Amino acid sequence: MSSPYNPFALSSNLHNHNLRVVPFNFSLIKKLPSFSNSIFIGSNSRIFHSSSKKGLSCFCCSMAVEVDSVSQIELQGTLNSSRAYWPSKYILAWNVDVGNGSYYLFASKTAALRVTNDGIEGYDVKIKLDKVNGGLPAHVTEKFPHIRGYSAFRAPANLDVESLLKCQLAVAAFSGDGACRNVTGLQLPGVIDELYSYDGPLGAVFSEDSISLNLWAPTAQAVNASIYRDPLGGEPLQTVQLNESSGVWIVVGPRSWEGCYYVYEVTVYHHTTLRIEKCFAIDPYARGVSADVKRTLLADIKSESLKPEGWDNLADEKPHLLSPSDISIYELHIRDFSAYDLTVSPDLRGGYLAFTSQDSAGVNHLKKLSAAGLTHVHLLPSFQFAEVDDDKKKWKFVDTKMLETLPPDSEEQQAQITAIRDEDGYNWGYNPVLWGTPKGSYATDPNGPSRIIEFRKMVQALNHIGLRVVLDVVYNHLNSSGPSDVNSVLDKIVPGYYLRRDNDGAIENSTCINDTASEHYMVERLILDDLKHWSVNYKVDGFRFDLMGHIMKHTMVKATSMLQGLSKTQDGVEGSSIYIYGEGWDFGEVANNARGVNASQMNLSGTGIGSFNDRIRDAVLGGGPFGPLLQQGYVTGLSLQPNDNDHGGKANADRMLAVAKDHIQVGLAANLRDFMLTNCDGRQVKGSEVYTYGGSPVGYAMQPIETINYVSAHDNETLFDIVSLKTATYTSLDERCRVNHLATSIIALTQGIPFFHAGDELLRSKSLDRDSYNSGDWFNRLDFSYNTNNWGVGLPPKDQNQNNWPIIKQRLENPSYKPDKSHIIAAVENFTNLLQIRYSSPLFRLRSAKDIEDRVRFHNNVPSWIPGLIAMSIEDGHAGASGLSQIDPKFQYIVVMINVQPTETKFTNPDFRAKSLQLHPVLSMSGDTIVKESKYEPSTGCFTVPPKTTAVFVEPRHV
Repeated sequence: MSSPYNPFALSSNLHNHNLRVVPFNFSLIKKLPSFSNSIFIGSNSRIFHSSSKKGLSCFCCSMAVEVDSVSQIELQGTLNSSRAYWPSKYILAWNVDVGNGSYYLFASKTAALRVTNDGIEGYDVKIKLDKVNGGLPAHVTEKFPHIRGYSAFRAPANLDVESLLKCQLAVAAFSGDGACRNVTGLQLPGVIDELYSYDGPLGAVFSEDSISLNLWAPTAQAVNASIYRDPLGGEPLQTVQLNESSGVWIVVGPRSWEGCYYVYEVTVYHHTTLRIEKCFAIDPYARGVSADVKRTLLADIKSESLKPEGWDNLADEKPHLLSPSDISIYELHIRDFSAYDLTVSPDLRGGYLAFTSQDSAGVNHLKKLSAAGLTHVHLLPSFQFAEVDDDKKKWKFVDTKMLETLPPDSEEQQAQITAIRDEDGYNWGYNPVLWGTPKGSYATDPNGPSRIIEFRKMVQALNHIGLRVVLDVVYNHLNSSGPSDVNSVLDKIVPGYYLRRDNDGAIENSTCINDTASEHYMVERLILDDLKHWSVNYKVDGFRFDLMGHIMKHTMVKATSMLQGLSKTQDGVEGSSIYIYGEGWDFGEVANNARGVNASQMNLSGTGIGSFNDRIRDAVLGGGPFGPLLQQGYVTGLSLQPNDNDHGGKANADRMLAVAKDHIQVGLAANLRDFMLTNCDGRQVKGSEVYTYGGSPVGYAMQPIETINYVSAHDNETLFDIVSLKTATYTSLDERCRVNHLATSIIALTQGIPFFHAGDELLRSKSLDRDSYNSGDWFNRLDFSYNTNNWGVGLPPKDQNQNNWPIIKQRLENPSYKPDKSHIIAAVENFTNLLQIRYSSPLFRLRSAKDIEDRVRFHNNVPSWIPGLIAMSIEDGHAGASGLSQIDPKFQYIVVMINVQPTETKFTNPDFRAKSLQLHPVLSMSGDTIVKESKYEPSTGCFTVPPKTTAVFVEPRHV
């Protein structure tokens, strides 16, 4: 995604150039309160107090700057940049120094500022600023560490800051000879937070006989609301003016507004156009919207008419969850779930209500996983997102019957999908428009209350088959910004506040586009309010945070505390069972706590918040999403069955295999930073003393629930696809299926929280597409009839995959890579077996770091190291285990043997001698004949494990 085109954006780096002002056209704006005609300059004068309320018709202008090679004055900066900050009421920050010169703040209520050779003209107010020795105060640098080295400037104590914040603002620096040397605009979130942080009601508030609209917009000059009867078209029933109180604009209307729609008109200065704009926006706190967020629906979310039958009882009917350590997660896209399910009514496919089709193939599959022990379904974004039209009548489709006739390695499928991909019904949804209302395209009717009711029915249906619901939330960025884009909401209402900006004032885009700024008070408040809304009003059970590292740690800690504090008596939900986790990647403008302590992996230890463990993913499969495509990992043949990738020679590959085992073993122990193990060099080390190739600690968690262990997710290739790429081309299909199962078994048997991508258990393929976010139903197809895994449906879309087409084509054209129905059914059984094993003993779900440190051991260590074998034991309290309490009524000892070698492996260790170990009952009854060949010899403590097999042995408790 790219930023919206801004015709006013200019290069902010105009150093060593002279400037000339070129005015653009004027535009008429609404009458605004006038400011006092008296302007005083100097720190001892009464500065800019707006006592007059006379109205006047205002014009505004925007200015661009062009280079004038003739002018003799060297002037840096432009009004299009915002290199200065207003972080506190009387303190400004700017990284500029003109020696014994002077500094001024300029304001124009009509946005008439313009740069000339003499400085800034067109102002209503010019205010002298005094440079402060000693730099910025501590409370400023604590909140804004990235401006720690900036100079501080003090404004007069009698300044009418509140009125100034509604103006176009700029600062200028003049040298001692009076020449203007630098000009720039201002970033205002700091002073806005100080003056206008607000905890009162926002959005539409319903009472018995009235509805009040409440909009936080402290920089707005005027706010109106137009009330409409219908979602689209027509003239407004009425237009009402909101009145401001401390930055909040309010109007009270009749209860008869319920069911109507409204649109805000916000008159506000927008820094991207240098104009006073009339922005038309929906309500940031909307609980219902019309199709494609044209208008806000006045929906009372607590109304009985919006509740499915039995909704108020759902909190008492939730699937039992004894501890967060018992959680397992299945990541699923709403449209993927049923778009191709012929057992679902055509009008429900791809939407919320497909989950209520109790006898569909997809629901029956989920019931099977739930019965095996799965606890949570994680739904990819289901809030209102961009790039899928809510109106299904506007969607375009391809002829799938024709596509099915094409060769498996053809370019034609992707060409046809790509041609309509921005006009079809598919997108993952990581492009938020509005966080607090369900996506309209998944509802049977995008207008009215259908999306509210149907989303609730979906949650209710999943709960009733034993599955809790996790929402994928994307608070780290927004789809659009600016004053006119239809998908821009927050940036229309308080421009420049909700989005994080760089030191020139440009919006940061490291998360994709329009990074949000949770370090700002009202951004954090909106996130917290939204989480509570989904928890209380939709009774969801958890939240997965996209790019969580771009959110501040204090926001995540507050969110955890707030959610945990919800109760059935007060809120209708049990907050103690709500779990949150996310991507703790540390990059971009927030890296290394540059914008404050962020919610990255290393910073979250001890919070109880989960973060994805990329260490175990990369060690199991090889490399990483951005590394060499064919780099092998622990289960994909590294050293043992090498492919054509150059791994630096046999000795280096052997070393990589040994290091990968260390990483996996730390992951199996919940990635705990203090877990002790013997590493591949024979040294006793903590998890935090095992390092990635980049030098970061592998172990970082303090509690098991802080680790989300996974090998695949919606991002990048599916598990089966990555296995098909990385395993050697001579590997048989049966072996690849076993490798898929090996990877899944490692995740299923870890301490911490296991996470599976929907289809891992179906050998799911996306025809080797590495980024299917917009690849349509064709490449994202899930088939719960088990007839196909979607392998070989054409070369994947060119833009993300073309560089790898030669490698991909070689595999897709080879029929031996495509599984048949028997392979898929076997994979489903193996997966459910793993879930049953995990939930057969609490020893696989230990709740504390101490329990893991006391009970989990790894045994295949030097000098008896056997390459490609992990031997893990978990011990419970029994007569021979001093100091251990008993937590498992059935098993007192468990041994997990993971053999990734292509041959049978024998492993002997005296620690296991004379135990009464036997193959786990689930495996003894399995349809996998190979795992049944696993053996244990008690007299020698020797295990025999077949090739590419995970075998679990248990010692039943003696009664």
